[in-house]
Amino acid sequence: MKTLSLVLLFATLISSAQAKLNVVATTTDFGAIAREIGGDRIDLITLAKPTEDPHFVDAKPSFVVKLNRADALVEGGAELEVGWLPSLVNGSRNAKLQEGKPGRISCSEGISLIEIPSSLDRSKGDIHAAGNPHYMADPLNAKIVAEHIANAFCQLEPKSCDFFKENLKKFNARLDGKIAEWQKLLEPFAGQQVVTYHNSLPYFAKRFALKMDLFLEPKPGIPPSPSHLAEVITKMKSEKIRVILAQPYQNRKTAEAVAGHTGAVVVDFPTFPKSDTETYETWMDRVVKSLGSAFVGKK
Repeated sequence: MKTLSLVLLFATLISSAQAKLNVVATTTDFGAIAREIGGDRIDLITLAKPTEDPHFVDAKPSFVVKLNRADALVEGGAELEVGWLPSLVNGSRNAKLQEGKPGRISCSEGISLIEIPSSLDRSKGDIHAAGNPHYMADPLNAKIVAEHIANAFCQLEPKSCDFFKENLKKFNARLDGKIAEWQKLLEPFAGQQVVTYHNSLPYFAKRFALKMDLFLEPKPGIPPSPSHLAEVITKMKSEKIRVILAQPYQNRKTAEAVAGHTGAVVVDFPTFPKSDTETYETWMDRVVKSLGSAFVGKK
């Protein structure tokens, strides 16, 4: 009996030592950073596919089960997932993930959101009361998010806090080096105008001194109309705008049609890392280099 008790105690200690935080991230950009910070101390699942519009994710019933088992939920906040996430969290019946709990990690906390509307006028299209939620395209915001996630993980798993903080330090050092490299690469094109389908890149534009205020959508969330596209084409011709950015869930044929009338090049701009195993730096590196190549090719 004494031997059995010792065996059970030993098994319990091993289980406790090997226990990992079960983390669910809404999208692969948050997932990639959570993995960088959590390392082998977390088990990570990402809900949205990297090719999905983060506003309109296919909310599968299996997501409820994943959330039910989670210790932490890493989300964008700022209404990024407001159309699909709340019902899933409620359905999960997981007290750890409720608003205000340590396991509810809203990454928009600490971010200086831009484009906060003065009034909620729905005639202006799909607007967000808290401001534009697509802040992860600015790598300095990624550093803020990484610190926020590290602090949250420390609160959830204090014994691993030094590990999380060391990973944060390494992440910041790598990203600082890449930011300098990206700024140097795009610096010659400061002030260049780029057309985008949706207003999802203002933070990227601000960070790298680009202009991205001409959209294929007439208003956020409103499909392009022939009359609006005609206006865009006219402006592109008059101002010699030669680059259009298209994201995976947007209608590329529309972008290609406009490009055909203007001599522009359509550049694929992946919204998120390919998966949560692709690092944030690798994803952003692909984005910056593809845009830089487009500018060089269309000078």
